[in-house]
Amino acid sequence: MLKHRGFPGRLPSTDFQFTIRRANKKKGATPLVRRERFRDRKAADRRADAGFLAALIEHFGEEPFVRGNLDAGRLSWLLGREVIAVGKLNPTDYEQLLRVDMKRAEAGFPELFAPDAPQFDWDDADWDDEDWDEDEDRD
Repeated sequence: MLKHRGFPGRLPSTDFQFTIRRANKKKGATPLVRRERFRDRKAADRRADAGFLAALIEHFGEEPFVRGNLDAGRLSWLLGREVIAVGKLNPTDYEQLLRVDMKRAEAGFPELFAPDAPQFDWDDADWDDEDWDEDEDRD
């Protein structure tokens, strides 16, 4: 599993996770499943979606990227809309190529493209992923 170094591990000052620390060797990758976003979702959930999408755009732009250690749950909220599969989707593959569809991203999250777009303090990490070895068993 590819680890995206420099990608934020979570939304600053929250428990909304953006990355996982190590691959699940017993059960495999958590499947990506398109989740429906209803209008009555909590503001915190919408902010987590916006923060994750902003991190994807900042880190990868429009270029294809490997799913790697990106959180399946967080990706699933954007899958099929702002984040699309490159080629046929294999929902349980850590090597699946994805990309941000910038037109859909701007339509779904116009606040991220506004002149006064929200700024996320990505340096507010509570752990350093360099300290975690995916082969270590930490319980």
